[in-house]
Amino acid sequence: MKKAVVLVSGGMDSAVTLAMAREQGFLCHALSVSYGQRHTSELAAAAELAASQGAVQHKVVTIDLRSIGGSALTADIAVPEAAGEGIPVTYVPARNTIMLSIALGWAEVLGADDLFCGVNAVDYSGYPDCRPEFVAAFERLANLATQAGVEGHRIQVHAPLIRMSKAQIALEGQRLGVDFSRTVSCYQADDQGRACGRCDACRLRAEGFAAAGLADPTRYASRG
Repeated sequence: MKKAVVLVSGGMDSAVTLAMAREQGFLCHALSVSYGQRHTSELAAAAELAASQGAVQHKVVTIDLRSIGGSALTADIAVPEAAGEGIPVTYVPARNTIMLSIALGWAEVLGADDLFCGVNAVDYSGYPDCRPEFVAAFERLANLATQAGVEGHRIQVHAPLIRMSKAQIALEGQRLGVDFSRTVSCYQADDQGRACGRCDACRLRAEGFAAAGLADPTRYASRG
């Protein structure tokens, strides 16, 4: 079985991505990044998902993106609770580039040629590092910048959800037996992982489950 490094944030998209990688026969090494985000309940959710979905191991790497700030998730900037124009302030500068770079380094150590990430460019917040062009560019970089790539081990960056709607992701997760009650998607979840029900991430998730005709098991702080 081939090894893969799978980025697992604790949200619904990464949970489905991990399940898809396992279905494809990969030995999955789950990777989460503690980057100074607004809450850490998503990291607890990531650990639960990795264990429940049979990851070989789960590693958490810590970096300090709060030291540069620039995002509502890493600085004292309010999380918007209404849709706006342009790239929202919840965008974390270079986050996916940094996370994939860490995943790439670990993959080299493990002898893995495959990286999985749950980025999505359909029902999403408009982040520039969630687009197909970004994933393709990072894959080119990975094959240029690593010993593995230079020595002929073609590195592939898989983004299986990138062209799927949130409803399609919810249905795929249901098919794969993903326990969505373990996931945390909210930008400002509390310490228990309960969602605010008002931010962009909560809205997109709720709309996706509704469009799929599925019950959303999200726990909301404001709804008891």
